[in-house]
Amino acid sequence: MTKQLPNLSWRPAWVSHMGALRGCLDYLQLPVSPGWLYGGTGHAFILNIDPTGCPSGPTAWRTEMLFELGNNLGYTVTGAWATKGEPDFQRKQLLAWEHAKRAIDAGLPCYGWELDIPEYYVINGYSDTEYLYNGCTTGEATARHQWNQLGLRDTGMLEVYSVEPGQAAPAPVVLREALQFALEHATGPAKWIFTPYKSGLAGYDSWLTAVNAEQPNLMGLAYNAAVWHECRQYAVEFLQEAREKIGGNLAPLLQEAEQHYADVAEKLAELKALYPFPPQPEAIIANQAQRATACLTQARDAEAKGLRSLEAILEGLKHS
Repeated sequence: MTKQLPNLSWRPAWVSHMGALRGCLDYLQLPVSPGWLYGGTGHAFILNIDPTGCPSGPTAWRTEMLFELGNNLGYTVTGAWATKGEPDFQRKQLLAWEHAKRAIDAGLPCYGWELDIPEYYVINGYSDTEYLYNGCTTGEATARHQWNQLGLRDTGMLEVYSVEPGQAAPAPVVLREALQFALEHATGPAKWIFTPYKSGLAGYDSWLTAVNAEQPNLMGLAYNAAVWHECRQYAVEFLQEAREKIGGNLAPLLQEAEQHYADVAEKLAELKALYPFPPQPEAIIANQAQRATACLTQARDAEAKGLRSLEAILEGLKHS
């Protein structure tokens, strides 16, 4: 027997978690724009960098706040999570499998981690023994993965979630809680970051170390540039949407923050051009590290101004 939700598919995104959520929200016909999703979950403002430039940076951090903040946007995520080293891992594999089947039977979209490579995929159905999924490595096709093999690949992580409609919070609440998380992530990383990754402005310092390595990790540098550029672009869209929805005394502060994050996005776009994805070692750009250093230094300076603007917006929310 095969059960599949028609028209449920992953949405192209460098941040595959957001691509999976966008696919699920589109399927549920929930009116959440990409900018409001990235910004409202705080992801638009995240930075997580390994000093080697490892491509794991965009996904190797504690992401549970994304689920909590998603409630503000009008959806709820529930599911199963485990690591393959746990003694009851097989039981949790079964719990994840049963959760996905119940959700799909109820018409709720699902998504999961590493059904192929270490990224997030939409789960749009199931057979007697397999998850049916779609994502960054499948094109428009649907692929299959044995349910009792999930979580046994490279990262050893099992994640299966379903998404259902909820009650959206007022825009000022979305803005306040997203920015509180963004600032906490940027300035107090111990709670959210694994060693040796760095977040916030310290993340830029690690990024500078990575681009100036004797043998730079071109795959990692290309992927990080693409991911964090995408996030800052959506930071701008989120702040613009917040200005439209809230306005008032906050409008000038939001516009100022927009400009700072637009400046960050501009410099990261230049960095992305220096490290195209997939990497092209045979086409190394002259003075690549020097030019990358200049881009990242300017992006870091703009990010510092942006973070100060976010603090001012939070202060303004107290009086609005």
